[in-house]
Amino acid sequence: MARVIPLYHDFAGETVLVFGGGAVGSRKASRFADEARVVVVSPAFDDRLADLAEGDYGAVDLVRAAPDADAVRGWIERVEPALVVAATDDAAVNAAAEAAALDANALVNRTDVSAADRPGSRGARSVVVPATVEDDPVRVALSTGGASPALAKALRERIEADIDGAGAMAELSGSLRAELKDRGIAPEKRREAIRRVVRSEGVWKGLQKGDSYGRQEADSVIEEVLIE
Repeated sequence: MARVIPLYHDFAGETVLVFGGGAVGSRKASRFADEARVVVVSPAFDDRLADLAEGDYGAVDLVRAAPDADAVRGWIERVEPALVVAATDDAAVNAAAEAAALDANALVNRTDVSAADRPGSRGARSVVVPATVEDDPVRVALSTGGASPALAKALRERIEADIDGAGAMAELSGSLRAELKDRGIAPEKRREAIRRVVRSEGVWKGLQKGDSYGRQEADSVIEEVLIE
């Protein structure tokens, strides 16, 4: 099976073009709606897409059209997307969208073909959109390479519970790291102090009560390290 490397990409100010307005296209559009302008081209739209377009996002445009394999290139030329998502139920349209996107130097996510179906065939601009779990600013990406979306969903649900509070810990440990550096604490001590903070059950439990409780616990952990 082909191996892919997870990367993060900033789509701020970019356009994502989605071909297909069914359940898959709807899921892909909602995934990018917070981060980019999304244009969905389809003869019909999932109810969730209509909600997205009418909601607070304001960056989801629904275009009612049924492009065939010859027409997708024209849409890509007009919209100039950073990413093209081929999510129709027509393999020929998806293949044409993939080829046109690559010719336009855009990223492409073809939803009907997985890495397992075409091992070693993915180019650098053919991407997988993973399932994600977030506790801002912490984000965990999950992918089974298209082999088992059901497993990706199950793992996401398990990890959601595991990283509860990780966002607050990231903010706290980042602030502490900067403060220790400003105090002139040696790098080795800084690393050990932060390592113990993020592994401290007391700090995690304190953060569940509130940031100030977590900070108090973290300060105690750090002082123990500094006096060693």
